[in-house]
Amino acid sequence: MMGQAFPGTISRTAAVVAPGLMVLGIILFMGKVSGAHLNPAVSIAFSLRGDFPWRRVPGYIVVQLVGATLAALFLRWVIHVSATYGSNYPAPHFSAWDAFLMEAVLTFGLVSVILGTASGAQNIGIFGAVGVGAYIALAGLWGSPISGASMNPARTFGPDLVGNKFTSYWVYVAGPLVGVALAVGTAFVLRGAGGGRSGSAAAQGALQTEVKHPDKE
Repeated sequence: MMGQAFPGTISRTAAVVAPGLMVLGIILFMGKVSGAHLNPAVSIAFSLRGDFPWRRVPGYIVVQLVGATLAALFLRWVIHVSATYGSNYPAPHFSAWDAFLMEAVLTFGLVSVILGTASGAQNIGIFGAVGVGAYIALAGLWGSPISGASMNPARTFGPDLVGNKFTSYWVYVAGPLVGVALAVGTAFVLRGAGGGRSGSAAAQGALQTEVKHPDKE
């Protein structure tokens, strides 16, 4: 939306790196408080993994959708540009199926990085924020020309709602959900069941109350 309001001031590289840096900062800021999911796919992944209670998922998703909507409204009010410019749609010459596959693969990578840096011996504390932020930027560099590299149903929902244009929105729900299922299954194969102390602490932050299988870390 900022690129549309000020043509030529924001390159594609900057447009995909900026979200990665923003996520990095928010994880450092809010990770210890709530887990800083920011994404329904992440909340669902942590719950499937056994690191986050399912009863909290609906509330997290509602807040994520509301946050994305308020962000789109804020930009529309301030810079007077349609929120559709801030959403994600399959690029010209690519089908919705192409975009679906891209979103599934990108989300698989994103969730794998998140689960990997929040689990057991691979837990790297606050540097998980660097890994996640870097992945989002790199995924955007090569994936955005096809699908926009959303990897987040809420991130696409907000601009779509404000812009009243839900073209191919199913891609940005179904793709991430498939990626989540693949990533959680891969995590189980590589590291076994979740629910340990480190994974649960990363998923729940200071709100942590439930650990199914405490580990020694």
